[in-house]
Amino acid sequence: MRMPCPTRRDVMIGALGAGAVAMPARAAAAWVPSRAVTVFVPFAAGSGTDQVARILQKAMEDVWPQRLVVENRPGANGSLAALATARAAPDGHTLMVTTNTPHAANKALMKRLDYDPLADFTPITRLGNYLFWLAVGPQFPARTFQEFLTELRRRPGQVTYATGNSTGIVASATIARMAGVEMVHVPYRSTPPAMLDVIAGRVDVMVVDVAASRGHVEAGRLIPIGMTTRQRSRLLPAVPTLHEQGLTGFEFVAWAGLVGPARLPEEVVGAVHAAVTRVWETEAVRGQCAAIGFDTVTSTPEAFRAFIAAEIEKWVTLSRAAGIEPE
Repeated sequence: MRMPCPTRRDVMIGALGAGAVAMPARAAAAWVPSRAVTVFVPFAAGSGTDQVARILQKAMEDVWPQRLVVENRPGANGSLAALATARAAPDGHTLMVTTNTPHAANKALMKRLDYDPLADFTPITRLGNYLFWLAVGPQFPARTFQEFLTELRRRPGQVTYATGNSTGIVASATIARMAGVEMVHVPYRSTPPAMLDVIAGRVDVMVVDVAASRGHVEAGRLIPIGMTTRQRSRLLPAVPTLHEQGLTGFEFVAWAGLVGPARLPEEVVGAVHAAVTRVWETEAVRGQCAAIGFDTVTSTPEAFRAFIAAEIEKWVTLSRAAGIEPE
């Protein structure tokens, strides 16, 4: 009788048993979670970061014997999720899908930060970059950036902008500074409620990630004015950038990555990094991320740590140039 080929799970189970003596020591000792892994998300359900975390959650189902549990901890510019991660046991069972908000921009935006973005975390890998665009509600009388500026100059100090994260805060203030116009800031705890108020006309405009807003744009509930990247995105080539529409030199790129608490053991970091990057580099996951306007990227833990350090300096510089005072 022909025997069935062993599955990856069969091999893993066999490697943990008595027959593992013939296996390489590293493979036999590879770490896997012994219980469900909590993945903190610093923004609300429906946000771009939440969608990225859900894609990761689904992709890891066939890799680990235990599942990932996504837990949203919105509030305080992502600080609540970051603090919960920093205080967790460094055993691999608590991770965080973070972004440039809690791990870079908060150094410039908040007077008091109850965690250190570098010292209190173990970087694991970058996950990718978000696409952002400047968008207005359908009732706003502008469809291009020049029409947008005309309206702001017609109503100085009356046009309002919503924000649900640091990218929106800093990018919007930078747009106003570079264009020489004045807008009124209306902050929100997260992106979804901010979008709803722009759609309803209670707020005029916002810089918002494509991942969270693309459905509203496709339905005509939000109107994109321009991308925040310097070059047009390969994912949305029909949408012009603000740079090419006259805001010369303007560029904002936001990112996401995976971190754990500080002092995460090397074998855990290596195992998590290997498992996550393996699924994250598949065509299936890349396609799912592209569909929501998220461009996948991976990195080594060491490269990600250096990247975070550089991003902290960058966002502090951008915030100061935009005239933003820490709150």
